[in-house]
Amino acid sequence: MKNRTKLPNVYLGVILFLIYLPIVLVVVYSFNENRISTMWSGFSLRWYETLFRDRAMFEALVNSIVLGLSSSLAAAVIGTLGAVGFTKIQARTKNVVEYISMLPMMTPEIILGMVFLAFFSLLGLPFGMTTLIIAHTAFCIPYVYMLVKARLVGLDKSLPEAARDLGASEARVFFDITLPLIAPAIASGMLLSFAMSFDDVIISLFVTGVNVNTLPLKVYTSLKTGITPEINALCTLMLAFTVLAVAASALSSRKKAEGLLLGMGHVCPCFPSYLRAQRAKQQN
Repeated sequence: MKNRTKLPNVYLGVILFLIYLPIVLVVVYSFNENRISTMWSGFSLRWYETLFRDRAMFEALVNSIVLGLSSSLAAAVIGTLGAVGFTKIQARTKNVVEYISMLPMMTPEIILGMVFLAFFSLLGLPFGMTTLIIAHTAFCIPYVYMLVKARLVGLDKSLPEAARDLGASEARVFFDITLPLIAPAIASGMLLSFAMSFDDVIISLFVTGVNVNTLPLKVYTSLKTGITPEINALCTLMLAFTVLAVAASALSSRKKAEGLLLGMGHVCPCFPSYLRAQRAKQQN
């Protein structure tokens, strides 16, 4: 007799009630004609028009996109190089250094914000986009490092070894074999870093300048006067963009195997047959 449990149904009900029901309400009330969000008075696109005419909100959005792209790209480069380097060394202090590099991910953001504020003040750096990019990059590096390192640990060691046996240089092994294999992890790290940077409030609040405003800070200051349908419209647009981005990422992940095979073929035309022979030899 099969064991039946209601826990999955309870879990699904809690998720639908606590997460998706508020999302649906925000989307619905973004089309509310009344300025009071809790009172429905008719369908209208008035608040979307108001949102698109808000120049300050548009500038904050551009700043957040520039900040997210810059910090995620820098974090991807530094985190990937760190993960590749640490997987190749066997030093006694390796675990200690790795633990220290993961501390920003476990430290409360308010502490990081105060630390960056004091650090930039001691250096005499003017607060603005530069300090935002530096702080967000340092905050996002551990996320990229963690994902890329996990991918490198599970990497099939026979692939780069076979390429070296066929005469490929270390640089070509990395760019044609290792990099295509860890590319999904790098992309995931960049997406996670972009999301963490884009919606950050605490660190940005400490290190931003007078003339630089990000979208989360703009929304935070706007909410002090109460929730308006304009904020609901902004949330709806960002939700639609997120759904499209996730769908595009899912479609692109299906094609990564084709790119990997092409990369292997560039190393040597006989690479696939050689690899099959090596694996058959190991099994026997």
